[in-house]
Amino acid sequence: MKIAALIPAKGFANAKQRLSAWLSAEERALLAETMLRDVLAETLAAQGLEAVYVVTGNARVRTIADVLGAQVIVEEEETGETGAVTFALAELKRRGFDAALIIPADMPLVRAADIETVVAEVPRGENRFALLVPSHDRLGTNALLLAPPDAIGLRFGYDSFTYHVRQAVDRGLPLKLVENERIALDIDEPQDMQRFLASGGGPGATYARVMEMRAAARGTGGPS
Repeated sequence: MKIAALIPAKGFANAKQRLSAWLSAEERALLAETMLRDVLAETLAAQGLEAVYVVTGNARVRTIADVLGAQVIVEEEETGETGAVTFALAELKRRGFDAALIIPADMPLVRAADIETVVAEVPRGENRFALLVPSHDRLGTNALLLAPPDAIGLRFGYDSFTYHVRQAVDRGLPLKLVENERIALDIDEPQDMQRFLASGGGPGATYARVMEMRAAARGTGGPS
């Protein structure tokens, strides 16, 4: 089975606004870029994937993907995560991929081994299925492995997990839920940042970057 990973990534200028009480706009942009680099590096290192793609409409994101060795699907206009992923999945299907693993760009704990664990859950002999990895609060969907790539309709945002489960059930797809603590943590809210800091960090540069930001904030009297 030919499986492609797909990472949706927007530009960094307006990233992570729910962290604005903790980080400046410049710091949030740097955080988003660092997380993307970390997630891309681990995904590219994972076994079992035929290719790794980034879907984006942003020139800087395209450059980062190119430099790290991922392929790029260009979105002419940024239409939001759901629109970008739906557009890219149709393109992956057109390019002959049997399945697609959708991974957010803001999971700084993820390791190549976590991605391999999800891929290893592909049901034998099935060419139609949905594997879902919920977020830690079970309101978000932090990874989806779908065969074919457009197997279900998508909707990212609040309670996307329930929506995606219902989509799979309604379409009669074999459905499997995969629990993974590192994939389950994406960084959107201050409490996500607290969980990340308590974890001791992942394999990439994000933890060190956040600690640098915290040290700078303490020096200026900002949040610590």
